[in-house]
Amino acid sequence: MHEDVERCVRAVQSKDARFDGWFFTGVVTTGIYCRPSCPVVPPKPENMRFYPSAAAAQQAGFRACKRCRPDASPGSPQWNERADVVARAMRLIADGIVDREGVPGLASRLGYSTRQIERQLQAELGAGPLALARAQRAQTARLLIETSALPMSDVAFAAGFASIRAFNDTVREVFALTPTELRDRVARGHPASRRAAASAVQPSTEAAVPEVTLALRLPFRAPLFPDNLFGHLAATAVPGVEEWRDGAYRRTLRLPNGYGIVALRPHPDHVQCTLSLTDLRDLTIAISRCRRMLDLDADPVAVDDLLRTDPVLAPLVDKAPGRRVPHTVDAAEFAVRAVLGQQVSTAAARTHAARLVTAHGEQIVDPGGGLTHLFPDPAALADLDPETLAFPKTRRTTLTSLVAALAAGEIDLGVGSDWIEARSQLAELPGVGPWTIETIAMRALGDPDAFIPGDLGVKIAADGLGLPTTPAALTRRAAAWRPWRAYAVQYLWATGDHAINRLPA
Repeated sequence: MHEDVERCVRAVQSKDARFDGWFFTGVVTTGIYCRPSCPVVPPKPENMRFYPSAAAAQQAGFRACKRCRPDASPGSPQWNERADVVARAMRLIADGIVDREGVPGLASRLGYSTRQIERQLQAELGAGPLALARAQRAQTARLLIETSALPMSDVAFAAGFASIRAFNDTVREVFALTPTELRDRVARGHPASRRAAASAVQPSTEAAVPEVTLALRLPFRAPLFPDNLFGHLAATAVPGVEEWRDGAYRRTLRLPNGYGIVALRPHPDHVQCTLSLTDLRDLTIAISRCRRMLDLDADPVAVDDLLRTDPVLAPLVDKAPGRRVPHTVDAAEFAVRAVLGQQVSTAAARTHAARLVTAHGEQIVDPGGGLTHLFPDPAALADLDPETLAFPKTRRTTLTSLVAALAAGEIDLGVGSDWIEARSQLAELPGVGPWTIETIAMRALGDPDAFIPGDLGVKIAADGLGLPTTPAALTRRAAAWRPWRAYAVQYLWATGDHAINRLPA
């Protein structure tokens, strides 16, 4: 979009928040870059320069605006909508792959050479993978500087910088302030109650305890209808791993350097996020996974505008616009849960999952609630005895085959996976049919066009709305909803009286 200068100028002049994250505006007279909705008086069009990413604006010599904080805007919806190599690379960078494995690791996961990846990212985003990862580190550093009382050395370490010098230089270059000046500025401008202090907890001899707790605000593009999003997560919550407590959805997170516990509470203009981590290096990854789970980088206006063109869906969209697709923080976990949920009720699926968690999950300590375990990863389930599973033999075979394939790396369901290839790999497993494949594609892979015409809830909704009810006929009818069929499913489900459609009391 940044190449459409006229459209970008109109968005900036109207302060249109819908385009935050789509592009960034550099102002040549001030040397700063902003998000389109920046509250300051818009610059003259001839003084505007448009960039596809914050990293590109930083490479061009612009520093981040202190008013609109462009680095904290919602991410571009393109990276969750598209399945090409650039989108897959951006999802992997957001998940911290470059910080953990470097550019060669990123290229290896995508099946390209480092030169090919750098060339494609540079061509589309104006910055290579190292610059994009650096911009992400800068955002994490600012977040920790402004919302915690951590020593600067700990902030640098947690944000992923290799040295204190690199941390100081990057913060000064991006924000035109030293780390100390940035913290002092926030302390002067905001009451102490608005700053979330990092709180250490007493260590435990039984299990690792989260060492630090941070309170954050996760932005999103309006509108956002939280009922089906949080209602679905709460209604399908696995005891011990997830819970609804005090108006917030809470769950455990398996992270590269430890584990975390997150509490997510919806507000009209943001989602309140309270993160407790055993290792601060996982902060960026945890935030990215929570945003992905809640589908916060979606473009609800584009989705709803298309679905409104169908006279059957239009009343549903108008009644509650901004529905999101509830995703997951762990694709392998969700794939296992999808198999457990085959042809059984929501309650039965939770019971089966809870038994797996109790028998094979890693125990954790939750000082603030009732969470007890991490969901077992494929390696922990690899030696699962099928005879201990209280469901039919065919489904036992399906589950053990899936776990074995995931543990061996034969199926890639990660954030950088190829959606078409993943579907093909899943289809080769015994007992994995279209419903399971598309459910995993919708909620684990994040494909916005995944569609489950054979789902019972979709069939009931289709029948009530006068739509075809056979999978083939409904798929043909749903062609007009592409590429947003996963969102159409949310509106169809909403016609039923089910706990997934409402916030818990």
